[in-house]
Amino acid sequence: MDINRVIALLLASFLGLWANVYAFFNNFINDYVFSIDTSVLGEALPNVKSNLNRFGGRFPENPVINEEYNPYEFIEYIQLMECSGGNSRRDLFIDPNDFSVTDDYNFEPLLSSCRGILKTGAKPLLKLGNVPAKLSRNALAAAGEDLGAFAVNIYPPDDYNEYYAYIKAIAEALVEEFGISEVRSWRFGVMTEYENVDWFRAVSGDPDETAEAYCKLYDFTVQALLDVLGPDVFVGAHSMTCSEGLWDEALFIRHCAEGTNYATGKKGTRLCYLAASYYENSPGNEGSRLTVPEIIRYFRSTAESVGLTDLIFGVDEGRILLGTKSGAVSSELNSRTVGYTYQAAFDARLIKQMFDSGMDYFSSWEYCSESENHGLPIITYFVAKHASDFKGAHLADVKTSWKGHIIKADVNASAAFNESAGTLHVMAYNYRNSLDYKASAQLKFKVKAPQLSDGEAKVTAYMIDDDCNWFDEWQKDRADLGITDDMFSWSPDDGCPTWHNDDACRTFLSLADKYSQYCRLEPAESVVTVKNGEFTLSADLAPNAVVFFEVTSVN
Repeated sequence: MDINRVIALLLASFLGLWANVYAFFNNFINDYVFSIDTSVLGEALPNVKSNLNRFGGRFPENPVINEEYNPYEFIEYIQLMECSGGNSRRDLFIDPNDFSVTDDYNFEPLLSSCRGILKTGAKPLLKLGNVPAKLSRNALAAAGEDLGAFAVNIYPPDDYNEYYAYIKAIAEALVEEFGISEVRSWRFGVMTEYENVDWFRAVSGDPDETAEAYCKLYDFTVQALLDVLGPDVFVGAHSMTCSEGLWDEALFIRHCAEGTNYATGKKGTRLCYLAASYYENSPGNEGSRLTVPEIIRYFRSTAESVGLTDLIFGVDEGRILLGTKSGAVSSELNSRTVGYTYQAAFDARLIKQMFDSGMDYFSSWEYCSESENHGLPIITYFVAKHASDFKGAHLADVKTSWKGHIIKADVNASAAFNESAGTLHVMAYNYRNSLDYKASAQLKFKVKAPQLSDGEAKVTAYMIDDDCNWFDEWQKDRADLGITDDMFSWSPDDGCPTWHNDDACRTFLSLADKYSQYCRLEPAESVVTVKNGEFTLSADLAPNAVVFFEVTSVN
């Protein structure tokens, strides 16, 4: 027999054997034991899912509210990004293209958006700072009228006092429409990803000149708000941080603490929050240069080094940039989430990192299959809804006391006790950075919670897995129906699909009633016996599943 054929047969046999061995171990049940102790509690947790993004700076005045799956029940702030200008669609003027007049203000598009936000029960977070084109006439001419990668003006104003008057007029219009007490309860930011050259830079492109220009823009924006709303206005800034920018964010933080204010000539500028972006490339491919805890540590250490000790920290946009498949136009994810149950464990893992690092919020793009958050709930809606229930609870100690697993995965848990409600909250997940992860995890929780009375305690469990996700059924149906990847504009992995084919869109919408039966998250109730404050819980987690427990004394 030909030696090459023998070698090929042996190699094929070896590969086949290896595939069988891998399949066996990949389905091996991973056993974990977690010890939860609420004897000593940490700080009260915030609602880490309190923020929602709106790219393009606008929101419908009469939003459609999804009564059954309503993310506005836990969303507290809706961010209108680049809402004060940058191109003719966003500049708040009667005629944005008439450069001969710079005070023909028309604030109705912004006022309308704010009316809509208030109807949801949330408050606006207005990202100001993008300079209208007619206020950067000379800069645009010098730069060859370059509007940058996002088709917005990326240059500083020609006259900062003229820009100040514009921002001040916006604040005055908001107060006239909504009242000063209401507007004082809102939040404000200055630009999106301020050190990203695609959003803002000096005409020269020099890093030092750009940093100076942004600090100056920030100072004049904040001063305009202060002059209308008073000294307690809540304002901050959003950087990239997860990837390298044109200049170091530490320059801005130090400027706010101890630099000379360009608008007033005094020391320092008001700063209430620091936010970053955080992106992974795609499922299975990590992309951020810094993890969420590393971002927060960098922000906190830099701020505290210059005496800023009372800031809040968040992520203003991000999660997953690209799907594994591309649509007709792009492989980007519209909602920055995939529809697969993988996203549930991905988010739960991020939430644990936020709890442990003292992060205040992670802003999301969408929670449902149709824009403005109506339609079918994306799987991550359920994770966000139950994570928001941790608000006000105090973080408890959780240790992995034993684990017997073979396949590398991130199986972990968080717990917190809400003393006012007398409720223990537990979140656990079985995550691996792969859509093909197949290993289940068997979890046991040994709980020590002296706040719970001896006797019976009610346990309510919410299991978030494929059984409450419509997306896997949709994937099967679209294959049978011949709905191919190129019928989507962006990645077909997205739970909030973007359409390139009208017939495919109509087909999807016609199946909504069918899919509604696949996205029911039914609680499972049981009773445990508490003795000396101790009891046990257990859960079997499918690959990339998440479970939430709520435990309350019956008496």
